[in-house]
Amino acid sequence: MRKTLDALYLGAGWLAALFMIGVLVMVMLTIISRLANFYVPGTDAYAGYAMAGAGFLALAHTLKHNEHIRVTLIIGRLTGGARRGLELWALSIAALMSGLLAWFSWRLVWQSHQFHDISTAADATPLWIPQILMAVGCTVLLVAMVDEWVLELRGKRSHAEGDTRHE
Repeated sequence: MRKTLDALYLGAGWLAALFMIGVLVMVMLTIISRLANFYVPGTDAYAGYAMAGAGFLALAHTLKHNEHIRVTLIIGRLTGGARRGLELWALSIAALMSGLLAWFSWRLVWQSHQFHDISTAADATPLWIPQILMAVGCTVLLVAMVDEWVLELRGKRSHAEGDTRHE
């Protein structure tokens, strides 16, 4: 199971990297097309979709590598059971919030599909297509949050580097 979860997080990270390359390609295409006096419709919109996809798909990978910004003013001073309890409480809230974000992201995808919502930009893309990237990223983040919660509960969670107060 661990290998499967780690592969999921890594895969989402690689997809995020590919979408960042997509942003670069769209920006370069826009620059080159302006210099060459031709117009490629939708490049701004597609750059935006790729940026959003990269951001959401990278969330779980970033979490699993302890790269999310954490405010450790209180938790950094705690040890033992008090620290573990606060970690579990924080991870419970984070998992709940991730679950809500994933639920409403998928709901948005479904509603955009049902209402045939399209982009108002020159590309006129059905919005449910790029919104899937957000929903998938939020779902993978939810899986990662639950994974972190279970690891903390079992006492097997790795804490951020430089954090020497963990058990």
